[in-house]
Amino acid sequence: MPDPRPITAAALQPIRNVVSASFLYPCKGIYYCLTHREFWPLFGRQLIPLTVISLVILGILFTFTYLPQVAFLLIFHGPTAWFNAVFLVLGEGQVLVALLFEAFMVDETLVNIFDATLIREGLVDLVSPSRILFHDAPNAVKMLGKPTSAAVYSPFSFRQIAEFVLFLPLNLIPVIGTPFFLVLTGARAGPFHHWRYFKLLGLTKKERKEAIRRRGWKYTWFGTVALLLQLVPVLSMFFLLTTACGSALWVVKLEEQKRLIAEAPVPAPTTRTDEQNPPPPYTDDPI
Repeated sequence: MPDPRPITAAALQPIRNVVSASFLYPCKGIYYCLTHREFWPLFGRQLIPLTVISLVILGILFTFTYLPQVAFLLIFHGPTAWFNAVFLVLGEGQVLVALLFEAFMVDETLVNIFDATLIREGLVDLVSPSRILFHDAPNAVKMLGKPTSAAVYSPFSFRQIAEFVLFLPLNLIPVIGTPFFLVLTGARAGPFHHWRYFKLLGLTKKERKEAIRRRGWKYTWFGTVALLLQLVPVLSMFFLLTTACGSALWVVKLEEQKRLIAEAPVPAPTTRTDEQNPPPPYTDDPI
């Protein structure tokens, strides 16, 4: 017999928490970009040349470095060396692409994708102080004008690149090495995907650190999935761009939660009635 009790909002909250989990947003960004045609021109400007460049780099690395690394890993890993060497080469290719092209050729497109997603989801007020917007444009992408202040999606960090290189040897550890590598590098990369958000909010360095601390594990899982997608051959540049959309969708969720809390009515202070007031103390006065 079906349960006649209605499903309450409290009962649905665990499901909502799973659906809005941070590690899902890089994947949500892929679906969002594929299903919203207005974003496609942003991909066409950068995607084809960068994909060709990354394929050339990976082709050279796999041709000249894959087998030597497999031979070295066979000493420690046995048959799994063939698999772990793939992650090593992909990681090395990611470092080269990041050093040579990502920070200088893609960042403007990442900012545009991020801002257009916020605008399309109703957060025009968050973007408008930082760039010119054409409010009569037919869609969010065409609304984008020139930024009125420095617009950076994710700052280029030599420290992040250095840590990525230093953590690469973790892949030499059998079984657990590659997951450790992905999580550690993801923990560093995660907060950088909200750098633009922090700037739009005007957070100070101290406030930014506090925001990162509060969502530390969430940024770790987001960054881990984002990194894993960027290690996919051929599609790595596509996933780099869609991750910016995913990070903006996460911002939309955070802003919804923050604004609901801010708009929640504050209960008025209660006044005690005569019935609630305690009676005066008893005195045995005969008069």
